[in-house]
Amino acid sequence: MATTRTATTQWKGSLLEGAGTVSLDSSGRGTFDVTWASRAEDANGKTSPEELIAAAHSSCFSMALSHGLAQAGTPPQSLETRADVTFQPGEGITGIVLSVKAQIEGITAEAFQQAAETAKANCPVSKALAGTTITLNAELVS
Repeated sequence: MATTRTATTQWKGSLLEGAGTVSLDSSGRGTFDVTWASRAEDANGKTSPEELIAAAHSSCFSMALSHGLAQAGTPPQSLETRADVTFQPGEGITGIVLSVKAQIEGITAEAFQQAAETAKANCPVSKALAGTTITLNAELVS
């Protein structure tokens, strides 16, 4: 069964002087301020499209990796995934770095790296972002 999730942005004014709010409509979990300055300079307590992409990518990757590991008989005790999305004004998104630290019993470093690469390649958000370079740093921790 397909699902659709919805967010809405209300924007007022020009790009440089204007401001907006992004609401997470499907979950009702919040409304967040956004401006050009929060996107291209310091966040100053506001979000950006790139931060929202980072949130989507880190959570999607974590779900895909957890699922792949469990299917292989080595479910993780914990995963901590960070996504750093780089935005260059005038160019756009120039790259994404996924960094995951995992606690997993009974897995080799090689099997973990393979599972992480598979999750990176196959999570739906990675596929949606295929137009940019996605780099992976995967680390097993005790």
